[in-house]
Amino acid sequence: MASYFHSVQLDEEKCRGCTNCIKRCPTEAIRVRQGKARIEAARCVDCGQCIRACPNRAKSVLTDSRAALKDFKYTVGLLAPSFFAQFRSNPSPGKVLAAVKLMGFTYVRGLFLAAELVASAIAKHLATTAGPFPRISTSCPAVVRLIQVRFPDLTRHLVTIEAPMEVAAYLARAEVRGETGCGDEDIGVFFITPCPAKITAVHQPVGVGKSQLNGGFSFSEVYADAYRLLASVKEEEPVVGSARGLVWARSGGEGEGVAIDDYLAVDGIEHVITVLEEVEMGRLRGVRYIEGQACVGGCVGGALVVENPFVARVRVAQVARALPLYSPPEITLPEEALVLKQDLSPRPFIQLDEDMEVAIKKLGELEKIVERLPMLDCGSCGAPHCRALAEDIVRDTAVLTDCDFVLREQVNELAQELISLTVLLPNAMGRKRIDGEGEK
Repeated sequence: MASYFHSVQLDEEKCRGCTNCIKRCPTEAIRVRQGKARIEAARCVDCGQCIRACPNRAKSVLTDSRAALKDFKYTVGLLAPSFFAQFRSNPSPGKVLAAVKLMGFTYVRGLFLAAELVASAIAKHLATTAGPFPRISTSCPAVVRLIQVRFPDLTRHLVTIEAPMEVAAYLARAEVRGETGCGDEDIGVFFITPCPAKITAVHQPVGVGKSQLNGGFSFSEVYADAYRLLASVKEEEPVVGSARGLVWARSGGEGEGVAIDDYLAVDGIEHVITVLEEVEMGRLRGVRYIEGQACVGGCVGGALVVENPFVARVRVAQVARALPLYSPPEITLPEEALVLKQDLSPRPFIQLDEDMEVAIKKLGELEKIVERLPMLDCGSCGAPHCRALAEDIVRDTAVLTDCDFVLREQVNELAQELISLTVLLPNAMGRKRIDGEGEK
């Protein structure tokens, strides 16, 4: 079985088996067994829904240590566009960059220019590709993995263009090499991210390629220091790029950057799923491009942000006013910097059994088990719905009595059987035999 890296981690000591997470997971990757949640690595897409749902904070995100900055001669901090919308004091983008640089980076850059370059590459791709349509964005790694796990037939709809964070890392490396003459091994590039899926994409890209990044830090662990250091900024950092790149921070910004009319922007992973189901059934042929974001509101609503996503969305518009509306990038990137090198094929299916004949037999058993279950999908068994429990039973990871309703039914049957047996008790040790008509 393939090995998967995941930034979303489970702390079993904090988990109380409440089952909230299994109801929110879009790929049915979580089960509760023996009072503790379990995450199935092959199904997890690191969307962060379980982090939001857990009342006990048993889910967290594994990020890189900032001590890793010491491993490189030159370090670059790349800020996601949504980071600039986290500050209620409305500092300028240049001041935010300068504050983050004071945290120990040699260079800091926003993703504005990279987003513009990616938007232009997508527009060119849409103008020259033969389809299939609609094409689907690859900028949100959680959505890409969702498609690989749950909608494998739609992987051929994914555009073959790198995400802005990878293009920004490519640009940063080229810039540092040009200024210093050093090799890539001396450059550490780190992404400051609003979501766990991008941390995962750094350490294990959506396919089998190698990332241009060396690590990632969350908004929540960088924001406090950056906010504190804003007062120490004496000179702002230059901002490269325009508002066209900044608006990628919110849902719809990517489509606006691509500058086409027949695109669809959808945010929130449940809504993304409903749109992908429409694509799967061939009902969206009039749409040429789909921008899907797993988080509500887009990246401003990521699981690792510190600001209310709706407030941050408004602030994106405010920050955009400080930038030029659009200035065509003066740089031309080679194809290798923009075209995906990763394999976007579907993830392997989780089979009932490796032997096809046995798997077919188990499928028949599964259907019989489903008939015995109440089909209420209450989640009390530790699986997200009754059919998932039936699948777990035939895979020997659960038993039928994990269902409370089946267990209650069996207990009632046992109780009735015990009552009926009492009439057969012998007259021993001075006890009187009792039947339905009185004492004997």
